[in-house]
This record gives sequence, C-alpha cells and structure tokens, in this order.
Amino acid sequence: MKGTIRLDNIRKVYPTRFGEKLVLDGVGFELSMGERLGVLGRNGAGKSTMARLISGAEKPTSGKIERHMSVSWPLAFGGAFQYQLTGQDNVRFISRIYGQDFKRNLAFVEEFAELGPYLREPVRIYSSGMKARLAFAISMIIEFDCFLIDEIASVGDARFHDKCNFELFEKRGDRAMVIISHDAAYVRDNCSRWAVLHDAKLTLYDDFELAYADFKELIQWKPPVGWPNVEVATA
Repeated sequence: MKGTIRLDNIRKVYPTRFGEKLVLDGVGFELSMGERLGVLGRNGAGKSTMARLISGAEKPTSGKIERHMSVSWPLAFGGAFQYQLTGQDNVRFISRIYGQDFKRNLAFVEEFAELGPYLREPVRIYSSGMKARLAFAISMIIEFDCFLIDEIASVGDARFHDKCNFELFEKRGDRAMVIISHDAAYVRDNCSRWAVLHDAKLTLYDDFELAYADFKELIQWKPPVGWPNVEVATA
C-alpha cells in the first residue's frame, strides 16, 4: 500500500563462534505516514538490528520488508559514512547522490551539528557522539517520508536535543517514524503506537502504560532503594 512500510514474518540470525544467534523471530507490523512507533527493549534485544533492516542497511535472514515510502538511515548510526573522508566531504557525497545543493546543505550541517573545525577532519577520528550529530544533521538535509531514530536522545546536551526535537516533531510532524530509546518518557511523549522487543519477539500496543508495564515485567525491572515515585522513569 502506498505510504506504508510493512514487515512480514521477519527473521534475523547472526552466525557466531558459539552457533547461530536468533535476534528477530517472526517480527511483523505496518507503519503508515504520520504514525510514530516507539520500541522498548533491553540492550542487545535487537532494536538497532530491526532499524537497520527497515532502512535496508541489512537484509533479513527470511521474511519480507515492503517499503512504499522513502526511509532514512538510523539517525544515530554512522554506518553510511565514508570514514576516510572529512565530514564536509561526506556532506558533498550525500548531496551528490540525492541531487541536493551542496553549499546550502553544508551551511545547514555546519550550523546544526556544531562540529566546528572537526567538520573538515576525517570522520574516522570522530567520537561516537560526533558521528551521531553529523548523521542527524545530514539526515535533516534529505526529506525522507520515514525517519528511523535510534537513541538520538542520548546524543548531545539539552539544547541539541531541543534542536533535534524541533526538526523532527515540529517541522516533520507528518512523517512516519520508528523511535528506539531507553528513555521511556521520550518514547511516551513522542509516539502514537508502541512495541516491546524481547526474546526476539515483537509485541505491539496502542496503550503506552500497558507496554511499559509489560516491558518492566519482562526484564524483571525493580526500582532501586530511594527511587522517586513517578509514573515513568528511564529504564
């Protein structure tokens, strides 16, 4: 269907020294324009793997992904970069691929990513945070229909978060999004649907409180002594 992304019975297996590692097993959902799906899961649950599959950076072991809209790379993922090139040259490269105006894009990235002179240094010397900021800024110069947001809330300071949120949720509030974050409040506040990924299975929810309660039960989360009595805290 036009304007949708559909995952059908997705299975992803990685070979390891100890045998096959099943990361996703029978995962399926459909996402339409304007919908924001928030995904909760512990570290290593397969959330970032799912984002890479949706983007096309990786292929599933089995199952089918249908994309009837343009999809970004994961916004906190620098895997699309040419690491020997400078940040500036990566902007030039992406601009050329998508037929964009390089000078206009460079001006935006310089202002938004706040990398200063490092924008003219090889990406291979960047910290993970610098790569994520560059990836986010470059993603904003291309008008995708669907944005994949992988832990972008953990990048940069509060002012940078505000800039990211304005670009995504204000200027592009009509787009589809898949949001992965350990910050439960961020997922609650910015999504219209939710999912929990646990033991390679994805469960979908229309109610955040139910999704979050099930997530905490699945991971056997218990508040530490002195934990504030609030409805939602970072898990």
